[in-house]
Amino acid sequence: MPRDHSLRELYFSRLREFFRQPARIFWVYGFPTVLAIGLGLAFRSKPAELVQLDLVENAGTPEILAKLEEYKAKRQAGTPDLLIKVLGVDQAKSRLETGKTPLIVIPGTSTNAPLTYRYDPTRPEALTARAAVDNVLQVGFGRLDALKTADEAVQEPGSRYIDFLIPGLIGLNTMGGGLWGIGFLLVNFRVAKLLKLFRATPMPRRNFLLALIGARLTFLIPDLGVLLVLGTWMFGMPIRGSFWLLILVDVVGAMAFAGIGLLVASRATTTETVSGLMNLVMLPMWLFSGVFFSSERFPASAQPFIQALPLTQIISALRMVMLEGAGFVAVAPALAILMAWTIGTFLIALKIFRWN
Repeated sequence: MPRDHSLRELYFSRLREFFRQPARIFWVYGFPTVLAIGLGLAFRSKPAELVQLDLVENAGTPEILAKLEEYKAKRQAGTPDLLIKVLGVDQAKSRLETGKTPLIVIPGTSTNAPLTYRYDPTRPEALTARAAVDNVLQVGFGRLDALKTADEAVQEPGSRYIDFLIPGLIGLNTMGGGLWGIGFLLVNFRVAKLLKLFRATPMPRRNFLLALIGARLTFLIPDLGVLLVLGTWMFGMPIRGSFWLLILVDVVGAMAFAGIGLLVASRATTTETVSGLMNLVMLPMWLFSGVFFSSERFPASAQPFIQALPLTQIISALRMVMLEGAGFVAVAPALAILMAWTIGTFLIALKIFRWN
């Protein structure tokens, strides 16, 4: 029997085992897709906010209403729109108390009488409405701003939050698949005494571990494809760099996480132990690696630690290729760090791996 026959058979048996378990398919492919759709819809570009207010009817109402209607007629794109209801004071107070309006505007009834805003200051929507309406009225009555400003809304593909988020989700899914797909499986084999059976065969330990990593890399391709198709087709995310370089970054990153998964599970004997170790390994990367916001927000003193994390490097390289069109030279340092994680963890795991 060829020496590598065991590697091929283990590889295909791993694939068959995976596709026979629908729950695993959902968590590997379905859950990241649902997460990306949900976050993408939550952070998609939105029209200008609609500010709701109830204007109390009294002697001063016509002048205030004229200023508000004038603002609405001349409103520019990107500024808040106003939804105005002119009501009696009792009806307006009732609507405020029942949460049907965030703000009541009570005009003054004489020249020196102040205009009154009535709202709940603990309600963010009310604070926003109060500030927007006050700004409209102050400008309407002649306030001149000392500093002229201009707004420039950035909505081009590649500069939106969803474009920043998708590479982070790809990196996060690669980490989860590598750690859980390898580490948890190994411990399950050990708990079920399957590793003892494998040990009784002439199969080299290296073939066994390489087959697990090879199967994981096979699952990675459709995993990556789902998120890329979703990002480009549904949200118009650009891929400005080489598609093959993108795949290379993700494959090298997956190898790094598979190596960490092997190392974590090399001696764990219970699923509780490996679960705790996995969470301990992943938690710093969840927090610091820049999945949902830039890792540069953290202090400079913490950056050497953050930049050494494999998730930081894979996400950074993915964003560089996808959003900046970076080439191989630009992402080579990130690939080198990921390869160091791959080789280091695999060699240590190979040395300390325990069959039982």
